[in-house]
Amino acid sequence: MPNLIVLFNHTLTEAQKADARASLGVEDIIDPPAHIRRLWAHVPPDAETLHDYLVQVRAWLAETAVPGDFVLVQGEFGATFLMVSFCLERGLVPVYSTTDRQALEKHLPGGTVRIQHVFRHVRFRRYGD
Repeated sequence: MPNLIVLFNHTLTEAQKADARASLGVEDIIDPPAHIRRLWAHVPPDAETLHDYLVQVRAWLAETAVPGDFVLVQGEFGATFLMVSFCLERGLVPVYSTTDRQALEKHLPGGTVRIQHVFRHVRFRRYGD
């Protein structure tokens, strides 16, 4: 059975974990170690290129995943693109979580508006599908 390796800026919800097991047929869900999580969550916006910045992330993924494993890749756009490409080159299956989003607006004194977004996981979708 394949595993789901997580490159994601949030903790998976119980609904996402259940869906991964049911729809993707994964056995284990593997979160990155703390230093990889920090790198993934703090991609520098001023870097001209991300190739060198992602060396440790690629190395961790290369030693953790085997062909056929799913990899949940969501984050900074450029880093996501590079890691999806990396996955595809190695026979891994990159996926992302689709959500139903609801915005709740509250008009506050002084003419300001507070917007709260509520996300509900719907499904995992393969990149390219």
